[in-house]
Amino acid sequence: MPDNHYQPARVWVWNQQAAGVWSKTNRPIAGATHEATLPTGKHPLQLYSMGTPNGQKVTIMLEELLALGVSAAEYDAWLIRIGEGDQFSSGFVGVNPNSKIPALLDSSESPAVRVFESGAILLYLADKFGHFLSREWAERTETLNWLFWLQGSAPYLGGGFGHFYHYAPVKIEYAIDRFTMEAKRQLDVLNRQLAEHPFVAGARYSIADMAVWPWYGNLVLGQQYGDSATFLNVEQDYPHVLRWAREVARRPAVQRGHRVNRTSGTPGEFLAERHSSSDFTQLTF
Repeated sequence: MPDNHYQPARVWVWNQQAAGVWSKTNRPIAGATHEATLPTGKHPLQLYSMGTPNGQKVTIMLEELLALGVSAAEYDAWLIRIGEGDQFSSGFVGVNPNSKIPALLDSSESPAVRVFESGAILLYLADKFGHFLSREWAERTETLNWLFWLQGSAPYLGGGFGHFYHYAPVKIEYAIDRFTMEAKRQLDVLNRQLAEHPFVAGARYSIADMAVWPWYGNLVLGQQYGDSATFLNVEQDYPHVLRWAREVARRPAVQRGHRVNRTSGTPGEFLAERHSSSDFTQLTF
């Protein structure tokens, strides 16, 4: 039972045993814990990731580029098991010193370019290949407004609402109320925007949609945090977000990207790794 009279110590000390299932995922220091070389495939773009919402952003973007016929966007997607601490290997830390997925290595450039933080990867790929981010100044800026909105908002949805509502071993009313209020405020921001525009940043599908959909689209479609869609009353309160989420979910590239670097779910539905478009032929869509 939680101690309602808990008072923080004067100086915090990390108790790894108390971290439980999160002990291999989070720690209070950076850097590598062990030596390991990252695998490398045949394509210039090497993605090291896991199929969390942040990981889905990048695989959706790559699949959308391939759907447009951009063959140079072919990629190898390697699974990083964050629950096992793969993100703390020396190889992964070399690509992303922040030890968070996703991380991208582009060997088509000389020297090879590392890109970390999911929003930065979307921006990098959009600029590199010239798709899903307008070159017109005002439209580009509006797209980036929403990309950075997502990067700032999603931690409150995932690490705040999702953690305390769904994952936390103890249900804390104050924490759930606080982050539910913020999650609903964010959904209302999106709902108002999508009431006036078909896509997040306006008239055209863009990297803003690819960034926002894995978080808020999955949420309102009931694919995230247990029964949170019911708890948040999304059917009644956010119809425009639901309309948009369902439309984006019908895109074949989104369906493919949504399945990459995942290991849980219905057998035959997800790909732990992806090295060719033919890998999807084994899946049930």
